[in-house]
Amino acid sequence: HRVTQCKASRDYRLWLRFDDGVEGSVFLGNLLEVVAFRAWRDVEQFCGATIDPSAATVVWNAGIRLDPDILYQDMLANRSNAFNPTGRASN
Repeated sequence: HRVTQCKASRDYRLWLRFDDGVEGSVFLGNLLEVVAFRAWRDVEQFCGATIDPSAATVVWNAGIRLDPDILYQDMLANRSNAFNPTGRASN
C-alpha cells in the first residue's frame, strides 16, 4: 500500500488516503510513551507529518517513519472499532 495524502491533527489522529482510494484515520497517541516517538509529545512535531514520495509513507522531521502496510491495517481495524478509539477489542 502507498500513502497518497495525510493530515495529522492535534488529538494525535492521522488521516490517510491510500493509492487504492481507501481513506480513514488512525490514533497514534498511544505511542507517546515509546522512546522512539517521544518527539511527538510536542504536538507541533506530530502535526508536521508529511509524505516521503519515494517510500510513499508518512514521515516526521524527528526521523520517524511508519510502515504504510501497518497504517493501512490499523485504519481498517479502527473502522470495525469505530466506537472504541483505543482500537482494542471490547468485552
